[in-house]
Amino acid sequence: MNNGFQLLGTKAKGEGVFATRSFRMGETVMIGVIKGEVSANHSHASQVSAERWVFHGGLVPKVNHSCDPNCGVRLNSSGAHDFVARDAITAGQEITFDYAMRNYTIQHFAAHCQCGSRHCRDSITGWKDLSAQRKADYRGFVAPYLTELDAQHAAAADQQRLAGGVRI
Repeated sequence: MNNGFQLLGTKAKGEGVFATRSFRMGETVMIGVIKGEVSANHSHASQVSAERWVFHGGLVPKVNHSCDPNCGVRLNSSGAHDFVARDAITAGQEITFDYAMRNYTIQHFAAHCQCGSRHCRDSITGWKDLSAQRKADYRGFVAPYLTELDAQHAAAADQQRLAGGVRI
């Protein structure tokens, strides 16, 4: 059965997942399925809540990072990540997403990003390290716990500033 994608070799990144048909913007490209849990962040783990990491099954783990991705992330009813087209995707095009769309922090990848996009930020970073503009560009295509973590960290920073400014 053809789900609209297949695993193929790439020149610079080993393997990648490529579209075998076209996808419209907003269309679900791949459905995520959780294969197992891990106790902490890991190079092949996906963050699915503020404090939970899992391994995905199927070809989801084979989807490569791009700093200018054609897919975003949406949590499905099982808590896994589905990939949703941010732009129209044509048959033969590699399916990509920004790893920052699912993980708040990332420490597990090579010093230099190899995505080759014109928007490459030169390193694979987590959500917390993205610019405000990039976060805005991704609105609607990221896991919701990432924006919740941003709000929690901003509130904590505000409380620290207020506490630091109070003198008795």
